Amino acid sequence: MPSPAFDKLRALAIGSQAIGLILIMTLETVMGNAARSWQGVVLAAMLVTALTIALVRLYRRKRLQKQLAERRRYLEEGDER
Repeated sequence: MPSPAFDKLRALAIGSQAIGLILIMTLETVMGNAARSWQGVVLAAMLVTALTIALVRLYRRKRLQKQLAERRRYLEEGDER
């Protein structure tokens, strides 16, 4: 099955990473060295977001594989009758 032309999860991942990077650079520019702890928080949020997106992608892929296996099994049972 071909992948869709626009993947919402991929766009969300790219967007969240871009926003995080911009926020980290903005914090450094505005706050200087005082931004270090906030940059760590932003980085942690970026990692949590990336992990969540990866888990959702894995869940969707496994669900699709399960549906395809069920369809194959149904078609094979139909051929045997």
